[in-house]
Amino acid sequence: QVQLVESGGGLVQAGGSLRLSCVASGRTFSSYTMGWFRQAPGKEREVVAVITWNGGNTYYTHSVKGRFTISRDNAKNTVYLQMNSLKPEDPAVYYCAADRRFSQLPSRAPAEYDYWGQGTQVTVSS
Repeated sequence: QVQLVESGGGLVQAGGSLRLSCVASGRTFSSYTMGWFRQAPGKEREVVAVITWNGGNTYYTHSVKGRFTISRDNAKNTVYLQMNSLKPEDPAVYYCAADRRFSQLPSRAPAEYDYWGQGTQVTVSS
């Protein structure tokens, strides 16, 4: 069983930055595809960014391209989401997730992920 713990959420002004972190337990983190998802009230959970096991492939949803950066440090069992130029449409609960299938392709659907963190709230004030 893998446990994921997110941190780094909070309140920030529009245009500001936040860095989310997700620490994973377990020895097989380095083989997992890791994703960041978000869910706003009344909306479906959506993929934000994904990174494959060695960082060789990444995916970003269109609305965050050029503003968010996903990265990982396998030695620290940690995946990051650097969020810059935050906009009023970015607030949500942000979740870290792990897809335990070994793949070179970024998984985009929530159903493909096996483990989830508890989420961290991101709020943007205008």
